[in-house]
Amino acid sequence: MKRSFLFASMAGIAILISLGIWQIQRLEWKQSILRDIENRINQEPEPLPNNLDPERDRFSAIVVDGMILPEEIHVLVSKKRDGAGYRIITPMQIHDGRRILVDRGFTQADNKDLERSTGQFEIIGNVHWPDEVDRFTPSPDYQSNIWFARDVDAMAMQLKTLPILVIARTQTDPQVIPLPVDPKSIPNNHLQYAITWFAIAAIWLAMSFYFGRRQR
Repeated sequence: MKRSFLFASMAGIAILISLGIWQIQRLEWKQSILRDIENRINQEPEPLPNNLDPERDRFSAIVVDGMILPEEIHVLVSKKRDGAGYRIITPMQIHDGRRILVDRGFTQADNKDLERSTGQFEIIGNVHWPDEVDRFTPSPDYQSNIWFARDVDAMAMQLKTLPILVIARTQTDPQVIPLPVDPKSIPNNHLQYAITWFAIAAIWLAMSFYFGRRQR
């Protein structure tokens, strides 16, 4: 009985510590990814490449010039201190003839249907393919023009553009606040997970010691 108890205790502690170490390794991996993303975001903006790859070019800094067109998609979001509002997604006809999507930024809910600036703009931003859609995401309300996620393929189909989304850093309208890509918004909870596993291991060790003494 004592041997089986000791074996179970040590096995449990070993498993919990290994999970904590695994999370530390995941933390280092995630930090490396975030450093790479930050470097891409802050690099010198370049013209939009002809052949874009969602993995290779995600977050790349680019500059585009062309015509912002009047059509819009409104994506429901919430912004700290501003409350509910919408991301304004519009088509842009760039100088080389391609038609792309531009995320102009955030406007408050009351401004949803205001007329916004269109025409010729030069925009600095980052290429992105947000992963915001899952099986729980509601379908867009096309009648009210309210979307619940930035689904690049679906938005491109709706606005008749290429499935390329540029998140603007440049302000294009007085009532629209740019929401640039920020690596701080990417979750990185591995340190908390590691601390949790190590804490559980410590509790397991204390409980094993306590019950072991009671058995003796």
